[in-house]
Amino acid sequence: MTTNRRDLIRMTDVDLATFIEEQKSLQVACRERDGSIHLSTLWFAVVDDLLAFGTYSKSQKILNLQRDDRITVLLEDGETYETLRGVMIKGRAVLRGQDNPDGVREVARAVMRRNQPEIPEEFFEEASEAWAAKRTAVLIRPEKVVSWDHTKLDGVY
Repeated sequence: MTTNRRDLIRMTDVDLATFIEEQKSLQVACRERDGSIHLSTLWFAVVDDLLAFGTYSKSQKILNLQRDDRITVLLEDGETYETLRGVMIKGRAVLRGQDNPDGVREVARAVMRRNQPEIPEEFFEEASEAWAAKRTAVLIRPEKVVSWDHTKLDGVY
């Protein structure tokens, strides 16, 4: 019986968690009004076991997600075929807007702690308040997760 190559390269839950922790940027795709895809890259964090990011409340991403909450995100790395690794998550966006300032601040603190550790502690709360003031937080509720890790193939393609 032959082994399915998809099964060979799929990440385990532990692999997936480790891979996500190693990444810095999240590619975010949502639908425009005309059906085309709006794609951008953002910093993220894990909040309540969900990928989360923030973006300006008046941004095109938020307008799109208010209209249609379907979202796809991608984390990837690797410079050659045999080192390609990634995870694609299709799901629904849960928006935390200015009607939920504590929820926005929670995401702000998580994203800033993860991506800007150089901010001195005495300025951190002020900086995260400023970050949260004009942003909406987005948490991704996964419906489908696809992962790949070509390093598991040991050079056999």
